[in-house]
Amino acid sequence: MVDIGKKIRALRLGNDLTQDELASRLELTKGYISQLENNLTSPSIQTLFAILEVLGTDIHEFFANEPELTVVFKKEDFYEKENEELKNKISWIVPNALKYQMEPIIMILSPGGQSSIDNPHAGEEFGYILEGQVTLVLNRKRYVIKKGETFYYIANKEHYLINNGSSNAKILWISTPPMF
Repeated sequence: MVDIGKKIRALRLGNDLTQDELASRLELTKGYISQLENNLTSPSIQTLFAILEVLGTDIHEFFANEPELTVVFKKEDFYEKENEELKNKISWIVPNALKYQMEPIIMILSPGGQSSIDNPHAGEEFGYILEGQVTLVLNRKRYVIKKGETFYYIANKEHYLINNGSSNAKILWISTPPMF
């Protein structure tokens, strides 16, 4: 069931209007707008059409069922994959990231471990070293990156990470578009 009052209030606030300003544009009272928003009264069809017009929408959009977007993801939502050969573990920390513009992962590299070698592709990549240190190999050039440091590059050259240290390295790594 659609909460008409709540939706009208959200649209009004989205248009940066006070109840008084909306009422004035519609030749209604502020009290009536307040009653609508608190579901104490229902508008006539004609009044609802007028309100929606002032608020920049229409009846179809107003009553469209929009799926609730998931904004917060918990550890149990993550997908994890270990690669024993490369000595790494990847946690996809945003499920279904392929439908978004970027894909964040947490990668743990064991000592002597590395990420898969990524061939050149469209997009950009960013990383933040949460623990340990890694070596970024970007087109055969090597960059040592320590805990608390970041990396950022255009992904149009071969690239991968190596852990040459003696302890685990933990990296927040974000790719756009999604590539992991």
